[in-house]
Amino acid sequence: MNNQAPNTARVIPLRPAAEPLWRDLVGEVLRRERQAQGRTLKDVSDAARVSVPYLSEVERGRKEASSEVLAAAAHALGLGLGDLLARAQRELAPPPAAAPVRLDSHRSRPARPASAPSRRSAPSATSTAPCRGLALAA
Repeated sequence: MNNQAPNTARVIPLRPAAEPLWRDLVGEVLRRERQAQGRTLKDVSDAARVSVPYLSEVERGRKEASSEVLAAAAHALGLGLGDLLARAQRELAPPPAAAPVRLDSHRSRPARPASAPSRRSAPSATSTAPCRGLALAA
């Protein structure tokens, strides 16, 4: 009889399957922007001074590009690094649900949400009411 364990490894995932990797998101944004501009990989790689195979790998999410490479690719597409990262972040986080707009029955414009402060209730800079906040010593 053979009491040895089978030669198989147990795989433990490092991240939840539902969450995309950052490199995938950034790569998708780069590719989508390049294609929207009608530009080739060669054109953008020349402008960014990055090899065509490497830029292709970055776009496909196969390579974790440095911030210098991402900035160069973004600038070659007319974007700033912040623009690129903001677009990737928007894909990662779903947009917040918009609050429904209700109309007052006697007005034609949207009513102020109940949670919005009234202008009359906000304290003014010339208020004579005593301050109940933090006291500063002179």
